[in-house]
Parts: sequence; structure tokens; C-alpha cells
Amino acid sequence: MTETVPTETVPAAQPTDWASARALVHTAGLAAVPPPVPVPLAEADGHTLGAPLVTLTALPPFPTSSVDGWAVRGAGPWRPVGRVLAGGTPAPMTEDGTAVEIATGAMVPAGAAAVIRVEETGRTGDGLVTGVPREHREWRVPGEEAAGGEELLPAGTPVTPGVIGLAASCGYDQLPVRRGPGAALLIFGDELLTRGAPGGGRVRDALGPQVPGWLRRLGAAGTIPVVGPVEDTLDAHVTALHTALDGGAELVCTTGGTMHGPVDHLHPALAEVGARYLVNTVAVRPGFPMLLAAVPGPDGRDRFVAGLPGNPQSAVIALVSLVAPLLAGLHGRPLPALPTVTLAAPLPGRGNQTHLALVRVDAEGLAHPLGHAGSAMLRGLAQATGFAVIAPGTVGSPGDRVPLVPLPALTTEVLDGAAKLAADGAGGRP
Repeated sequence: MTETVPTETVPAAQPTDWASARALVHTAGLAAVPPPVPVPLAEADGHTLGAPLVTLTALPPFPTSSVDGWAVRGAGPWRPVGRVLAGGTPAPMTEDGTAVEIATGAMVPAGAAAVIRVEETGRTGDGLVTGVPREHREWRVPGEEAAGGEELLPAGTPVTPGVIGLAASCGYDQLPVRRGPGAALLIFGDELLTRGAPGGGRVRDALGPQVPGWLRRLGAAGTIPVVGPVEDTLDAHVTALHTALDGGAELVCTTGGTMHGPVDHLHPALAEVGARYLVNTVAVRPGFPMLLAAVPGPDGRDRFVAGLPGNPQSAVIALVSLVAPLLAGLHGRPLPALPTVTLAAPLPGRGNQTHLALVRVDAEGLAHPLGHAGSAMLRGLAQATGFAVIAPGTVGSPGDRVPLVPLPALTTEVLDGAAKLAADGAGGRP
């Protein structure tokens, strides 16, 4: 194998529109979704429902008292004839003028006409129960929350503790889930240091330490091995890709080498491993030389190589632009919808390309552009909520409502506020 590839041997790529690239890679992820596997409820958190969550019985399955009190039949006062606690099965009430003491969550006896709260009852000298039933019933009727066989959540729903609790209430012991895909990270670039301060013409690798965290937040599973810096030779690049793919990674991210310089070996290495491009450059700034390629796997499903640009901010833009929708697809989830925010200051456009501009969103849903936002800089990124999307052929003006690509580290009050403002018209702002 040769160690350099003349630029003219690599066909020029036509950049893909940014929005189209997101949709395309999400579709590719959906096409490669693995089959669901059953896991115990305690292990399901963070995965994705692989099938609809359907009730096994009505919810609740029997009439359930909402209060501590007395179940009564007929006109009062009532003669106590028994007691029912949660978990018990009471005998039917067959006589008017009788009452059964009942606990919250207990099954309401058949034949009961009402349940009276204990604090709203009294006792006569001879022990009869007195009180006036409220106008509305004080118990939950069967099927009040859901009918038997009703779909509660669709396949593709992220499994949260709340979902697990709901499944348990339905009687599930296991859930069919799609696990997050395994990932690996290859660092390219002989100029990179992995420890200590930069100097002497070499710079510190800032992607190896941060990309695994982004990948986990986006839905990759387990430990994410970081390999590199990989030697700047074609042989070393091909070996690293083969090793990662053969080691079980369903997604391999690489950093640097996405252009066609004299030591950029990613493109010929992709050809060597039989990859086909899904996206080869995106019409977005920063980050346009990002790419995503598919490699057929031994089980017939595609595995993926995401080429992240070497500049740190551009690499993160590639993660939120291509890797986030791909991983959503691999989980069987919908393409992530983008919230909208209101610009607090002007943002320039990038001609016929999409501009992803670093912003910090405040509690009012206002997006403030950040400084130190060059593609090689991380200072602005460390303070950012996400990227404001300035569409091709436009500029951003104060008061404009624009989409926001959130950084996956943040599930925030800020974003909740932004979503609320998006829903209610941002308090009258345009």
C-alpha cells in the first residue's frame, strides 16, 4: 500500500444539505436497527423500547379505594361488618345499612355504593358509622388509567425510570429493548500529544478525552475504547479501522483526516475496508468536511464510520449533526426534533451553507452568541447550550426565532424554558 494518496485520485464530493444529511443518516440508522432483546426491568433504564408497551390487564384491574375510610351500602348510619386492607379480596356487601372499613389502595367490595373518607365520618354511641358520601366517587374504577390491551407507549420510546415504573404497574418483569450500539474512537494525527502541555509544534489532543462522553450522552453503550494517535500511514489507518470494526463496534468515530491532504488517509482507508459513503461533506460551517460511511457487517446489518474533522468544535458539530441522528435511528427512535430559541443578538449567515453558531440560552429562552467560537477553539463550547441554526441564504437578527441544536450534556431548565417560549409564542416576540 502507498502511504500517501494524490488528491486527484479521490473524487470531489458534493456537499449534502445539512438538514438532508440529518434525515439521511437517521434513515440509515433505522435500517440497521438490531432486533430487540428482553432484559429485566432493573436493567432497562437508558435503552429503547423495542416493542409497544401494552397493558396486560386493565389499569387498575379492580376497583381501588382512593382514601382511607368506609365502604358503605344503603342509607346510613351503617353497621360495621368487616375490614379490607390493600392486597386483600373482600367478600361482597349484600346488606343495606352495612359498612366495611377500607384502606387506601384496597379493593372495593362488590355491592358498595360509596366510600366515605375516615376524617368525614363519625360513630354513634352504639358504634354505627355516620357520614355523608361526597358527590363524586372515592375510588378508581377498572380501566380508569388504561384498558386491557391498550398501547401505552410506542416502540422507540426511551426507557426512563418512569417507563420502568409504568411497566411494573402493568405486571411486566422484562422489557424488550434495543440496547445502545457499541462505539470506538480512533484518533488520527502524529502531531497530537496525549498528556502534558502543548509545545514544540505539537498540540494536545482535545477530542480523545471528550468524544466518549458526548457519545454516551447521545446513546452509545458501554465502555468506548480510544485508540491513538494512530500513525499517519495508510496501513495503520486500515488496521485501526479493521480492528475496531472486527472488535464489535457498530459505530467507529475517527478524528481528523477527513480532507485530502498528503497525510489524510481516511478516504483511502475507507475504500480498503469496503465502506460506502452515506454523506461525504456537509454544507455547514463550521465542520463541513464531516462524513459518514457504512460498512457491511457479518450479520448483514451495516456498521458505521463517522469521520469527525480534526478541529475540536468542528468535530462536535459533526457529532450533533450526523452521529446524534444516526444513534437515534440505531435505537429505533424518531429523528430528534429541534427546539427553537429567540436570538438576543445578530448572527451572520454563511452564504449557501447552514451556519451552526455557538450560543448560550438563558432562562428566558434568549440565545446569546458566544465568543471564542472558532472551529479550533473550545472556550466558547465549554460555556454553550448548543448551536443556533442559521439557514442558508439568511442572517440572524435579534428577535428571530431559530432552531437550536442542543449539546447532549444538557437536559435543562434552559431548554425547558426555550420549549415553553416556542410553544406560547415567546411572549409576543416575533
